[in-house]
Amino acid sequence: MSINKNENLMIIIYVKDQEKSKLFYEELLGYKPNLHVPGMTEFQLLNNALLGIMPEEGIMRVLQNKIPNPKEANGIPRSEIYLFVDDPDEYYIRLVNAGGTGISKAELRNWGDHVAYGSDLDGHILAFAKKI
Repeated sequence: MSINKNENLMIIIYVKDQEKSKLFYEELLGYKPNLHVPGMTEFQLLNNALLGIMPEEGIMRVLQNKIPNPKEANGIPRSEIYLFVDDPDEYYIRLVNAGGTGISKAELRNWGDHVAYGSDLDGHILAFAKKI
């Protein structure tokens, strides 16, 4: 058994307010989602990578309340989305202008990437990196 490399990879984050998060990511990424229906919003990040945005109550229904409720951890970082971009400083400014929280402006990190950090409306960490 193996992963089907011909299919898309989707990373799904759970959010308090799907509509507000959709607007945040539209402004941050500079484009509209390829899917926006009640319960799921999807942004194409790369040819085969999607970012899914699902309301917290949606995953509770899907998993029949058999997990801790994500809303109890709202605002606590639960993931990091590490995006390679042409200009980390530009994306840091976009994040702040879209209502996110700036954490660390772009700087050279000890692993060799030039990276800026911030968080979205729900506390998910966003890193904007450029290889040096």
